[in-house]
Amino acid sequence: MQLIDESAIVWSAPEHERAGRPLLVLLHGYGSHEGDLFGLAPRLPLHPVIASLRAPLRAGPGYAWYDLEGASNESRAAGADAAARGLLHWLDGVQATSVGLLGFSQGGAMSIQLMRHAPERFAFAVCLAGFVVPGEAPADARMAELVPPIFWGRGTHDTVIADSFVEATQRWLPHHATVTERIYEGLGHSVSDAELADVLAFLRPQYA
Repeated sequence: MQLIDESAIVWSAPEHERAGRPLLVLLHGYGSHEGDLFGLAPRLPLHPVIASLRAPLRAGPGYAWYDLEGASNESRAAGADAAARGLLHWLDGVQATSVGLLGFSQGGAMSIQLMRHAPERFAFAVCLAGFVVPGEAPADARMAELVPPIFWGRGTHDTVIADSFVEATQRWLPHHATVTERIYEGLGHSVSDAELADVLAFLRPQYA
């Protein structure tokens, strides 16, 4: 289990303003940090409390959810599982009316991985420039029964995520989730204004 550093979490509201509200958890990409995705907060719905987490492992100038150096599919799966268990352990101590997930790149992969561990604990996931981690996870069958809502957005010019991962995700997701898939012409490994508009359109009914 890779534990979350609670002192590094960036919150959108002080503790006394969080009760009785949904929680939106932000999961940054490989080599980044908790301040990165928090920059999206002004463009996200106001109702949920936002918590932007720092991944547990050092990676270059930032942090990672699991190691990529010399990684095999097996080690990726083991690392993602360890990170997911740590995230779920942190959530055990958090009070919220519901929990949603929004991740970019490796953080997007983790948003799906968390669903694959405990799909009943999450209202939805937003996976931006992410993918499904290879291998099996403990609650894949249960996720296939619940088919939770997942937004999956990616660019046609993303050269960071391997084509094989994208193709595997295209095959896997429709059998395990209610998928809103969006593909952005000319977009690289990043998030565009058009994608953010689509994310907001996906999120609004989640908080209606």
